[in-house]
Amino acid sequence: MTAHKNQSFPRRLRFALGGLRHGLRAENSLKIQAAVFVVAVIAMLILRPGPLWWALVLLASAAVIAAELFNTAIEHLADHLHPQIHPQIQIVKDCAAAAVLVAVLGALAVALALLAHLLTK
Repeated sequence: MTAHKNQSFPRRLRFALGGLRHGLRAENSLKIQAAVFVVAVIAMLILRPGPLWWALVLLASAAVIAAELFNTAIEHLADHLHPQIHPQIQIVKDCAAAAVLVAVLGALAVALALLAHLLTK
């Protein structure tokens, strides 16, 4: 349990990148969200919105990916601790999935606001 405590920054970064790598390999939702992120960055490079829009889009995208990674971690932990179907575990998983949904809806709101801004410019 303490193997990750008090490690050097490069080592902690390797742990974090390993988690990201695992998420991208194991979760189709994360693959889709990463692809949408790449498309969003390309669109931003083409559309050239202001710095505030860049910050909003990047922050919203990061929130979605972070929420999906938390969801993945919670699902793996819940399945490990209680492999059988259990109503309380299902509530935990549903709440984690709902967090992803909320983040996605927030990102969608940012995208729609950016689109409205660009269309009225």
